[in-house]
Amino acid sequence: MKYMGMPMGMWGLFESSFRRQLTSVFGIDVQTANRIAGNAKERYREIIRRLPEFEKRDRFKMNIVSCAMLSAFLLSLPGRPSVEKTEEYYRESMMTGAMKWFCRQSGKRKFSEKDLEGMKMTAAFRAADRNPYSWNMEYYPYGDGSGYEARFTHCGICMLMNELGLREYIPAMCRLDYTMSEAGGASRFVRKYTLASGGPYCDCGYLKKN
Repeated sequence: MKYMGMPMGMWGLFESSFRRQLTSVFGIDVQTANRIAGNAKERYREIIRRLPEFEKRDRFKMNIVSCAMLSAFLLSLPGRPSVEKTEEYYRESMMTGAMKWFCRQSGKRKFSEKDLEGMKMTAAFRAADRNPYSWNMEYYPYGDGSGYEARFTHCGICMLMNELGLREYIPAMCRLDYTMSEAGGASRFVRKYTLASGGPYCDCGYLKKN
């Protein structure tokens, strides 16, 4: 994957937040945090270079780029933080003002005809059949009209973080699904299984609010 484009843009948008939260969440002094961020940028570029290009219709490129950013910072830390602290770190780093705005805008379109058609198209696309760092998804609307489930049978985050030796931190990324759904304001997120915990799939259920 080329660094120019989305990867570079994502680094520009979120680097300062990831760097600040090293101090706020992990208690790392500012000077050390700046040094870690510098090292993380090099690791991030290395991770991006090893990834294949995503197809234009693949809606999951942002997901793998976010995974690359978190992984780069984790690999640059002097030690291994707990999963709980990493979950907090990732949440606080990602949920900037701009991201909260993005979630609210997405929430306005949740369950619209365009949203539902997009889910069907993504399920049919099966991007992971051609790119192991992407996702395969099945779409299941709830019979009572209360929402739908996106069921993932292949996860690019699991693939990449396993390769990087960061398997234990996959759940820290998964928890952001709850946070983003809540920030969107239109749905309540529900889940029973994850691939990371040995489940048969990752189920992402979205129940309509009100």
